[in-house]
Amino acid sequence: MAETDGPGGFDALIGEQVVLDVKADLVYIGTLQEVRDDLLVLHDADVHFFSDTQTTQEFYVLQTKKNGIRVNRSVVYVMREEVVSLSRLADVMDY
Repeated sequence: MAETDGPGGFDALIGEQVVLDVKADLVYIGTLQEVRDDLLVLHDADVHFFSDTQTTQEFYVLQTKKNGIRVNRSVVYVMREEVVSLSRLADVMDY
């Protein structure tokens, strides 16, 4: 059963394109589909490993905001304990 984070919580972002920063050297960008007690479910997601590139995470996320999500997973399940932060892709600030 999905956890209810209440007004302003993760549930408020369901259906939004989001960026998940995690403890590992990677980023998840996709549409938040479901919020559960132990995990977040993204659809049409990009899982990008930074060990495979010299691009910074900030630059990669900005390019994704500008050019769209490079979908490489139709569905991905992310353990909540691994998530450091979550934000709407639209809220990423250009610099």
